[in-house]
Amino acid sequence: MFRSVVFDIGETILDDTREFAAWADWIGVPRHTFSALLGIVVAQGRNNAETFQYFRPGFDMETERGRREASGVGEQISQDDLYPDVRPALAELRTRGLWVGLAGNQTVRAASLLRQLDLPVHEIATSGEWQVAKPDRLFFERVTAWAPGHAQEIAYVGDHRDYDIVAARAAGLQPVLIRRGPWGHLWADDPVTTANAFGVISSLTELPDLLRPAPVS
Repeated sequence: MFRSVVFDIGETILDDTREFAAWADWIGVPRHTFSALLGIVVAQGRNNAETFQYFRPGFDMETERGRREASGVGEQISQDDLYPDVRPALAELRTRGLWVGLAGNQTVRAASLLRQLDLPVHEIATSGEWQVAKPDRLFFERVTAWAPGHAQEIAYVGDHRDYDIVAARAAGLQPVLIRRGPWGHLWADDPVTTANAFGVISSLTELPDLLRPAPVS
């Protein structure tokens, strides 16, 4: 049934705790305050980037990201930022004959940092490299052109109801929601998720038994 499985990155592969803490420090807001307001924004179904506007009206993410990099406190990704189930789950999926990729709304730098981790995946791509971001349908058309198989043979695993599950389903892919991070926990039992997801999991180690590889013709 499946030939490929593609993973979102933030709060699916990576624990974003350190990056959110770095942003709180950068804008001079206590970390617990930033996290609490982020939770409110998430619960309202809004984009997490809106959190910054409460603290700094007119906040421009790309400008501030560049300033962080120039100041030497830019984006970092290490083995410690990976959820513990990531490597064993990705390796098992490959062992079972599935093509494995990572593709999410991240920067060009994030793609480079992820490649340095030598994860058991075939390819890694980010919206920064593709110049198109979720939930744009063009993002998922890139996923379909990139990963082996027809759209219905590609699973897309993520934590966000609208950006990952609904958008992937609309493009013909088979979305799986992981109950992880604020978005995954908020929307795991949401009726929209239930109507659109191929499955809901609590750990990536559940995926190998959920996804059956399609015979290669």
